[in-house]
Amino acid sequence: MKTAAIVVVAVVAIIAGLAALGGRRWRRDTDAAVSRLGAGTPGPQARFGAAEIEGLPAPVRRYFLAALREGQPIHRRARLLQSGRFLIDPAKDKWVPFTAVQEMVSGPAGFVWDARMRVAPGLAVLVRDGFVEGRGAMLGSFMGLWTVLRAEDGPEISAAALQRYLAEAAWLPTALLPSAGVVWSPLDDFNARATLSAGGATVSLDVRFGADGLIESAYAAERFREERGVYHPTPWRGRWLAYEERGGMRIPVSGEVEWLLPAGPQVYWRGRVERIEYGGPPGVR
Repeated sequence: MKTAAIVVVAVVAIIAGLAALGGRRWRRDTDAAVSRLGAGTPGPQARFGAAEIEGLPAPVRRYFLAALREGQPIHRRARLLQSGRFLIDPAKDKWVPFTAVQEMVSGPAGFVWDARMRVAPGLAVLVRDGFVEGRGAMLGSFMGLWTVLRAEDGPEISAAALQRYLAEAAWLPTALLPSAGVVWSPLDDFNARATLSAGGATVSLDVRFGADGLIESAYAAERFREERGVYHPTPWRGRWLAYEERGGMRIPVSGEVEWLLPAGPQVYWRGRVERIEYGGPPGVR
């Protein structure tokens, strides 16, 4: 029994040591990606004015008037702390809890999402998704030591990452202004199309607005979904479920994301913003 206990303690110590090593390496690489986002350079602080939204589709004007205040700073960087659940095995309907830090910037558009998904007690898969310097990339690693997912710098990856950025820009509403590069086209009284170009990618989302003027959902008729190494263009939608005022702006604090499959919607991300900070230098993990 004594020998067995010693072996168990030794194994636990080895695993803990490896996890610490992997975590340090992961944080170093994540910090390097965040440092390359490149927004937030010093300069005069621009401010929002209603004159900028004149001529935009009616639901888009209502959105900015609901989400922003006249004369408020135009923020170009946000840092979010998130928590939620992620579907890692659709066939078994297996969800795991996650926590994440996300940095996002506008002008140029970019983000880095750094998530920790707990797959078992003491064990985690680390996931980094992002759009940096005009290119998309996603990396998954078990404990920061063994790569389990790598998708980098292809046109499908970059387009999907930019679509994610555009859908999540509701967390940084000033990133949806025309001055941030977003082109709005009318659809009807409650819908408009947002188009954004960055790097070599141009993407569009159909955005639906509620009676309160705020964004309810963002829809892409085609977003690339990976299955066994092959990318399939698939309808996709992100939905916002609750709003709060943060930093003088009204932003969504909870939501879910789903693939719209022939068999029916498949939600794969449910999350909540625990904290958000605007402006300032990149956060250090």
